[in-house]
Amino acid sequence: MIAAKPLSLVLGFKPTSHGFGWAAFESPLAIHDWGLSEMKRERNAGCLRKLRKLLDRLEPHTIVLEAFEPPFAKRSRRIVGLCHDVIALAHGRGMDVAVYSRGQVQACFASVGARSRQEIAEAVARSVDLLRDRVPPARRLWQGPHRKMAIFDAAALVLAHYRYGAENLFSDLLEEGRK
Repeated sequence: MIAAKPLSLVLGFKPTSHGFGWAAFESPLAIHDWGLSEMKRERNAGCLRKLRKLLDRLEPHTIVLEAFEPPFAKRSRRIVGLCHDVIALAHGRGMDVAVYSRGQVQACFASVGARSRQEIAEAVARSVDLLRDRVPPARRLWQGPHRKMAIFDAAALVLAHYRYGAENLFSDLLEEGRK
């Protein structure tokens, strides 16, 4: 039996110093697929090659990124360039692009008591059964983030996108009702 392709996937994309993490959702409660892509050389070119293959396979409607330029983020020039290339690639395929600041993601998860990256990852795992056993262990401040954290960052971006999209929808409906 061949599984039906989802009508509209939303792909979260989180670049890292070694590649990127991603998570694709069919709805806020249904993760479709997730993974990590890591490069040893030619990181931006390799990330774009792997992302193209991923986009060909999943055919998402929307790609969601974390804000990558000042004043919302302090990312390396390489990551900023990669994110610009990802946006250009998405627009070239007719995809929607959404960008949320880290503060917006944190505000989205604050209502469930999650503020740090670790707490947000744990909150994501509580709502996405397939990720429940994959939460990376908490790290000390002097340790860098666990490489799997990029998957949870990408998933958190998508869940924030759904929440803010729903809020906008209800705001628009309220405005129409007042007219």
